[in-house]
Parts: sequence; C-alpha cells; structure tokens
Amino acid sequence: MLICDQSLRQFQDDGYLMVRGLFDADEMTGLLRYSKGDSGLDADTITRMDSTGGQSRLALRNELDPGSPYAAVVRSRRMADTMQYLLDAEVYHYHHKMMLKEPRVGGAWEWHQDYGYWYMFGCLYPDMASALLAVDRATRANGCLQVLRGSHKIGRVDHGMSGEQVGADMTRVEQAMKHHELVYCEMEPGDVLFFHANLLHRSDKNESEDPRWSLICCYNTRHNDPFILGKHASYEPLERLEDEAVRQRLTTLG
Repeated sequence: MLICDQSLRQFQDDGYLMVRGLFDADEMTGLLRYSKGDSGLDADTITRMDSTGGQSRLALRNELDPGSPYAAVVRSRRMADTMQYLLDAEVYHYHHKMMLKEPRVGGAWEWHQDYGYWYMFGCLYPDMASALLAVDRATRANGCLQVLRGSHKIGRVDHGMSGEQVGADMTRVEQAMKHHELVYCEMEPGDVLFFHANLLHRSDKNESEDPRWSLICCYNTRHNDPFILGKHASYEPLERLEDEAVRQRLTTLG
C-alpha cells in the first residue's frame, strides 16, 4: 500500500491528500508529449465561461479506451488502490477529464463540490473522490487548485449557475471560509492530489504565460452506483494495471 494510516487520517480530517512524485519524470514527459499532441482532445472539449468571461475548458470521457494512456493512469494501482484505501470500499472508474487551462485565457473555476454535480446525477452518497494528476507545473500564477481544508465535513452545499458553470451557494462558501483554511495546491508534474467529493475547491484564471493541464481521474464506490443512468459510467469492475506496465505504456508514447 502506497500510503499509511497517518495519511488516511489526514485525508479524513482535511478532505484531501497530496502525494508528491507518484509518477516519475519519464512517465510525465511521455504523458505530456502525448496529451499535447492528442487531436482527439479537441473533439471532446467542453468550454464553460466563468463569471468574468474567461474560458474554462475540459475534455471529459466516460469510457476507458484500452489503448489510452489516460486509461492506464486511471487503472494504475498507484491511483486506484490508493483511492480504494482512502474510501474504504471497492471503487470503479466514474469518468476522467483533462483540464486545459491555457496561458492568459484559461478561465477560473468557481467554488464548487464535485458531489454538488454528482448528487444530481443519481449518486445517493458522497462516497466518491477524485485524483488530480499534475501534467504541467501548477502554481498560483497559472491557476492551481485551491481548497478549503476540512470543508468536506460541511456536507453537500446547494449549487446554482455562476456564468456558464454550476457553483456552490456563495453564502455558504463565505461562511466556510471563516472556519476553514484556504490552501493553494501548487504541484509539480507527477504529483497527485486525492480529494473528497464534498471538498470545496476552485481555481483562478491563468494569468501567466504557462499552461496548466491536469488529468483528473474520478472514482465512485460500488455501493453508490447511480440510480440515474446515462450521465457518467455505472459500476463495472476496475481492472488494475501494475506499475511497470503503466510505466512502460507512458514512457513509450509518441
């Protein structure tokens, strides 16, 4: 197991766990080269305007293409086994997405909880989480993820429209900010942030000359299979890939 009981307690207390260097430099060089040249991302890209008019872009996929390096990351024991340990239940792939925050134009993401969306998609319990893999370096300047430490304990907050995005009720968020520390999650390529579906998070517009791409792998628990079908994947057993197989797949790309 990649993490210990102390890390589990940290995840339970804070709502997130940062694991540095979970993927090595060679793996990330291969994934970065592949993703930057992946013309298929454009076909899958969704654009959402933030409240200031900035363009927030993501490419979302519900299926795990056997030949895809993104699917290899989702299936890696480093990701899936860690997530299963943190959630203390069998997990499966709910969906994955590449977040595309381009220099100067990459828009902000408003305060939200992932369960704020997933509740509406038929997931009865918040027994879900995401694992964000930094593909590019993430800094405050290029719009790294921000979280409110421990805010997952608040429970689900109502969500409504903010620009073209669905955001959390700001009256609740403003109160939460009085009680929960704001943390900027600056990351190097290969770092992974595991975070609970009820953790309040956001990101600023990319004001820098550097892109900020990240691959977010979203997992649900088997007992939480959605009762509304069609938005994201329903339960299927998640076949794991051993570390060496994942490394070989990522380092031979391009």
